[in-house]
Amino acid sequence: MTGLVDWAAARARMVLAFIALSLLAGGMAYVGLPKEGEPDIEIPAIFVSVPFPGISAQDSETLLVKPMETELSDLDGLKSMSATAAEGYAGMALEFEFGWDKTEILADIRSAMNNAEAQFPAGADQYSINEINFSEFPIVIVNLTGQVPERTLLRVAKNLQDRIEGIDAVLEAGLAGQRDEMLEVVIDPLRLEAYNVTAGELIGVVTNNNLLIAAGEVDTAQGTFSVKIPSSFDEPQDVYNLPVKTNGDRVITLGDLATIRLTFEDRLGTARFNGVNTVALQVVKRKGFNLIDTAALVEEAVEAERASWSPELQEAIQVGTSNDQSRNVASMVSQLEGSVLTAIALVMIVVLAALGTRPALLVGFAIPTSFLLCFALLAVMGITISNIVMFGLILAVGMLVDGAIVVVEYADKRIKEGTGPMHAYVEAAKRMFWPIISSTATTLCAFLPMLFWPGVPGQFMGMLPVTLIFVLSASLVVALIYLPVMGGVTGRMSRMFGNASDTLRARLPWVVRAALVVPSIMIVFTGAMLTLNPGYLTGEAVQTRGLGDSLPGMLVFLLGAFALSITIGAAKIEREAKTIKAGYRRSPFGHFMHFVAGNPIMPLVTVAAVVFTVISIFGYYGSNNNGVEFFVESEPEQAIVYVRARGNLSLEEKDALVRQAEDIVLAHPGVITAFAFAGDGGLNTDASGASTPSDTIGQVQLETIPWEDRAGIAELDGDVVLAELQEQLNTIPGIETEILAQSRGPASGKPVHLRLKSDNWDDLIAATNTARAQFEQTPGLITIEDSLPLPGIDWQIDVDVEKAGRFGADVATVGAMVQMVTRGILLDTMRVDSSDEEIEIRVRLPEHDRVLSTLDSLKVRTNQGLIPLSNFITRTPVASLAQIDRIDQKRYFDVKAGVTAGLTNLVVDGENVAVVRIVSEEASGMDRYAVQTLLGDMTSARLTALVDAGDISEVPLNANERIAALTDWLDTNPLPAFIEWEWTGDQEEQAESGAFLQTAFAGALGLMFIILLAQFNSIYNSVLVLMAVVMSTAGSLVGMLVMDQPFSIIMTGTGIVALAGIVVNNNIILIDTYQEYSRYMPKTEAITRTAEDRIRPVLLTTITTMAGLAPMMFGLSLDFMNGGYSIDSPTALWWKQLATAVVFGLGIATMLTLVFTPSMLALRVWFVTYVQWFAQLLAKLSMGRSSRAARDWALSRQARRMKAPEIIWDDPSAAILAPIAPKQPVQAAE
Repeated sequence: MTGLVDWAAARARMVLAFIALSLLAGGMAYVGLPKEGEPDIEIPAIFVSVPFPGISAQDSETLLVKPMETELSDLDGLKSMSATAAEGYAGMALEFEFGWDKTEILADIRSAMNNAEAQFPAGADQYSINEINFSEFPIVIVNLTGQVPERTLLRVAKNLQDRIEGIDAVLEAGLAGQRDEMLEVVIDPLRLEAYNVTAGELIGVVTNNNLLIAAGEVDTAQGTFSVKIPSSFDEPQDVYNLPVKTNGDRVITLGDLATIRLTFEDRLGTARFNGVNTVALQVVKRKGFNLIDTAALVEEAVEAERASWSPELQEAIQVGTSNDQSRNVASMVSQLEGSVLTAIALVMIVVLAALGTRPALLVGFAIPTSFLLCFALLAVMGITISNIVMFGLILAVGMLVDGAIVVVEYADKRIKEGTGPMHAYVEAAKRMFWPIISSTATTLCAFLPMLFWPGVPGQFMGMLPVTLIFVLSASLVVALIYLPVMGGVTGRMSRMFGNASDTLRARLPWVVRAALVVPSIMIVFTGAMLTLNPGYLTGEAVQTRGLGDSLPGMLVFLLGAFALSITIGAAKIEREAKTIKAGYRRSPFGHFMHFVAGNPIMPLVTVAAVVFTVISIFGYYGSNNNGVEFFVESEPEQAIVYVRARGNLSLEEKDALVRQAEDIVLAHPGVITAFAFAGDGGLNTDASGASTPSDTIGQVQLETIPWEDRAGIAELDGDVVLAELQEQLNTIPGIETEILAQSRGPASGKPVHLRLKSDNWDDLIAATNTARAQFEQTPGLITIEDSLPLPGIDWQIDVDVEKAGRFGADVATVGAMVQMVTRGILLDTMRVDSSDEEIEIRVRLPEHDRVLSTLDSLKVRTNQGLIPLSNFITRTPVASLAQIDRIDQKRYFDVKAGVTAGLTNLVVDGENVAVVRIVSEEASGMDRYAVQTLLGDMTSARLTALVDAGDISEVPLNANERIAALTDWLDTNPLPAFIEWEWTGDQEEQAESGAFLQTAFAGALGLMFIILLAQFNSIYNSVLVLMAVVMSTAGSLVGMLVMDQPFSIIMTGTGIVALAGIVVNNNIILIDTYQEYSRYMPKTEAITRTAEDRIRPVLLTTITTMAGLAPMMFGLSLDFMNGGYSIDSPTALWWKQLATAVVFGLGIATMLTLVFTPSMLALRVWFVTYVQWFAQLLAKLSMGRSSRAARDWALSRQARRMKAPEIIWDDPSAAILAPIAPKQPVQAAE
């Protein structure tokens, strides 16, 4: 395999061409790749619905849902099956395992539904199968407001909708806040009686006349002609002139019986934007298109459409936008690009300080080349650039230079010994070929299992291992193929630069030469800025849209780099040559390692100290941690206020209550937009998967001031704004309010989510009430809700079939008369010029007659004349039962709650005694706490005594801790028998992710062990390498404690798994070098020389990785385009825990590894030596003085009495002899 390096070096021009093509392809790919805020999460879920007009929830469950459950439960790959039986329909949500075959699954569902449909009762409509797509959420909302007629506003909105949906990148622009048009036929019941017309006759008249009949063809001698009878309605007048009754020459038309008008359907909801009535367009982009570019195209379309309006219309209608995700994504991309550049700069500074200018430039060459190769691979795979991909690049910055550093450091050493540049770099790549392959492979092994991460978290974080695998694979090609060629070429170029430097040095004084370095640095900086921002010189921030925009900046950067190399060489001060003393001399670290490895006691002491330290860290963390959380909590910039109330409220009553909440929200200075919606409908902006509380009567969806516009103003922080709003909203009487902050990441609603299942309805209700009561008594739980049927009444109209039969009436006739009191009788549909869609034709009573009491006076025509409906119907108020929920073929109810932030449990002997809020970190005693709740029989006096005595430990109160407490309560069996319970929502995903990460961790260790065994062919050495993983985990826990962070299942867990592949690289370098040295020198000397020689590359690779992630650990992001910096932005907060785990884990593991690994190697050597010595002693004692073992023993004793030279080992071809005094036995054996 090492012959590949020779083959590439022999074809340097071809490799240089490949390098140029790689850079070109990667640059074009990065510019062209779509940019997104978060990855598209495609959840394998299907929803099947069966409409059945008039069916009750109970009948829907029995007649529709259960047959569907029977047929669909056997589908392959089915993960969960939930159903809803409601009035008028049945629905079934099917969730499958990831990796499903959608086409095959859909075919199986259709087959199963066809079998189920055969069991449905007559009257069920055709079922529909729809794919559930949680990623289709608006990227921007366009709001139209103004004091104009509703029809005008709707017409303008639909025209704008057509223009926006004409953009290729836009999937749809759905309308919200509008009412559909309808043709309303308002008929007086007295006229119906007077003309003796029934509802059935009206339906028949309209249906039979709203037709387009193809009457066939007529063949004549002159040709063949089609004959049509057009009779469909085109305008309201067609309906007005319909004949209903005839009496001789007298024709009674529908217009004689009713008032006909083109109007809107009854309002089901109200919509306002910033307090003004609005119609909103929710713009959803197509998958695979650039979000930022799509939002810009939408803005251009809006401006173009607005320009086409008349001046009066432009003045009357205001156009605004809200929930613009492009701004968030642009800010995120900018911050992460800044973080990537910051990481690169810090890594370059470290390498420059350690290796010098030319090696540092070669290592720096590896970073952009690996990145651009990664972008090319991402483009080939069709993967978009999201925040996960960008952080993968940041995480990779320090790792991808490891191979380059090892090669460059070895080559630099050989060049100083007099080897030519090309030969030195080829030799370095060949010598380090297998160590680099092994270290990269072990790193990849840590990320390979993460490709199979299940569930939503796996879909969310899935691009992280993909990005790292791509970029590390690219770095392997760069370090072993590209770098030797570039090193050889630049070695020749460095001679040219050296000649230029010598010319300047001969002709210019040092002051002038030093002054020339400054403009060279400025040219390099300007070139870098022009590459990132083509408008840098004009002071504008211009987005790079093509390679041509960045090409001038690249050329300026290269020119500056050449000038900088020449001027630095010219300004370098020549130092006097030092006298080189013959012989090898140890460094201070070498003396220390010789002291550790050179005797049998110190390895034992060192190993014991390291083991004790690691165990102490785990023990201390177990009792002093900050708890566990599922995902990182970041500062919100969007939120939804749910307004909750119960009872049969009218739309006007709901709107009045929502308006009170809306006024409070709009009055807060930290809120810039608010979209309020009362009743049904609203904006589809919550991508978290959280369900709306069942008693919600309206919402207020708000945006806070963007973080970058309020950085440093604590009063406007998103969390502060929402807390203040919640406090003010709680003062509104008669309602409950709940604020749901926008979820960033794979969260799914409220963190405490208990599901109760049973087939016994009464027991299930009792269990739900018991669980809710316990939730309300549990300190720290807020916004508690359940899915029990809401209290309310429905009016049930019972038809006495026997009495109706006597009069010749039936249920259909009665139902039609009742519909006239409610929404009206749907006669048919028609198309009009003012609407692109069909509109309904409905017959209904005048508004003042649309009340229940009208049913007492309405009359129906029978065989005995007009008979009042009251003769055979009765009205009864019944408890409302809107729907029945089922999962896995059982009924269920949910109880959910949020958790109050900032609370702490005080624990004595493992038992919670109080819930407090820490008000002062510096204070001591009870001054430190504000007591919220005393638990059990604890009293204030006793708590004070326990705190003063120091017998109290603090445990953060979070969702996991509350779930554990409630689980202990559930284990006491407080619920009725046969009630099943389970934690779902975030807890279900957390348990699944936690179990997977443990499996992935074990799998990564197994893969790494196999690779290490293949390289070292030693179980002892392979296990020793993996011991670094334990030390890195301990280091990560130290980081959690030092940075005062909770343990995040997703982020910290990912960091620990990633560390497993990173920290072993140091051990691989150490042990590989040790095995090389031990072939020609004593083993203890080989251990010392290994630690001494490899400390620089080990520290260098460690520091580069830590330096690359340090800004993210501290939440620092530099803005290279506009200048300035930011700390703890919402984007940076996401990655602090993962970066902290890697930085601390790698740093502490490296420090421990540098002494632990040599100690373990020495321990083995001394163990083998003493075993051999003991075997020789036994042989001497058993065989006598004349035996060979005894003679060898005597010779050894005599040799130790003589003054002998110490052999200072350097390499197999040379050794330096130095006389020394006699030393103590025993030296390590070969």
